[in-house]
Amino acid sequence: MSRAEGYARALFLFELFKDAMQAEHTLRKAGFNIKTGAPPPEVRTGCDLAISVPSQDVNAAEKVLKDNDIPILDVVFTFEEELPPLQLSQLVKRVDFGNYLMIRVGNMKLTFEKKSGIIVNISGGGCPDIPLLALKMVGKPLDKAPQPNEIGYTLCAYTLQKAYEYAVEAWRKVKK
Repeated sequence: MSRAEGYARALFLFELFKDAMQAEHTLRKAGFNIKTGAPPPEVRTGCDLAISVPSQDVNAAEKVLKDNDIPILDVVFTFEEELPPLQLSQLVKRVDFGNYLMIRVGNMKLTFEKKSGIIVNISGGGCPDIPLLALKMVGKPLDKAPQPNEIGYTLCAYTLQKAYEYAVEAWRKVKK
């Protein structure tokens, strides 16, 4: 009998948000069916982002995380409905300024010129890595700028990454 029998999802919990971000990227890249969400309050001890995989994949996912030196605080098993998903699509706002398009996810905003894809502004949040992200990204085209999750390590960087992904998608549609 596996340790996950009877449960739909295994939740990986992390102490630091940067570890959860790295785990999300690593597991997605490895082809796992992951979901992100806030861990249930009764098991929340570190950051407020849990990464879940189907319970039958827990051993393989744990091995991938350990092989990539991503520290896991805990693994808990839950039924699917116990992990409220992050509804990022509900947090996404688009504001068209004619030649420019601003994508807002949560408090983070990324504005780019529609014709060239050049990032003209990054704003929002209050996390310490945002000035560095703005310095590295503003003035570069979306397809040449570093991705926020390559540099940042906070919730602000995470939501800026999502804004970046939506911006790239929007720019592709505008270019057609």
